Amino acid sequence: MQKAELSKIVSYCDRLFRPESFTDYDGALNGLQVENSGLVTKIVATVDASLATVRKAIEAGADLMIVHHGLFWSPTVPWTGRRYELLDLLISNNIAVYSMHLPLDAHRKLGNNALLCAELGFKNLKPFFFEKEQFLGYRTQTRITRAELSARLTKAVGHKPILLPGGSERCERIGVVTGGAGSQLKKAAAEGVDTFITGEGPHWTYALAEELRVNVFYGGHYATETFGVKALAADLAKKFRVPWTFLDHPTGL
Repeated sequence: MQKAELSKIVSYCDRLFRPESFTDYDGALNGLQVENSGLVTKIVATVDASLATVRKAIEAGADLMIVHHGLFWSPTVPWTGRRYELLDLLISNNIAVYSMHLPLDAHRKLGNNALLCAELGFKNLKPFFFEKEQFLGYRTQTRITRAELSARLTKAVGHKPILLPGGSERCERIGVVTGGAGSQLKKAAAEGVDTFITGEGPHWTYALAEELRVNVFYGGHYATETFGVKALAADLAKKFRVPWTFLDHPTGL
């Protein structure tokens, strides 16, 4: 059985993403969140670290979880009830957890935004959506109908996206930011796009999209953020010669 040192994997990931150079949300805690005995024989990638995905990791025989949303988005104390069960399962099954949030969104090669743009066939990408002191997404200039863009996005995320048809039927200046950026629609429009692709957003953005004359596609928070963890796990598997698999646990959101 091929084995890799956890410390070397962590060092490689930290160099790759440079999380110290990002301003992220308080609960992100980018980097190694839980360590194991020090060796890795199988990696699993999943969007969210949760009791359900930890159980799936155990079934898969993994000792390292690569996640986008880590363990500390909700209050971290007290460690009782289900929170205790989660901690106990990780420790007793020797599972490490490595989490990367905004740095994974923004990465030029392995990032959610770059990979979704590639799936959509976008080229000549420019930085887009300045938030938390850095650009997180990408924009492109092209000509495509809303119907064709919807079809491409459907293929990319595995289901038909929600469309807020506030703009023209022809999309020309398109911005992409995966996850939950819908509430920042005004920011996206201010950066000059006529079409905004993200994961999810609040109800009131429908009227705002009409007001701003911008098309909005909601492809699903979960679905638009599966790309990065898969790419990172595949990269680690190739470099450190350990197997990996993706644990699909969709939220429907």
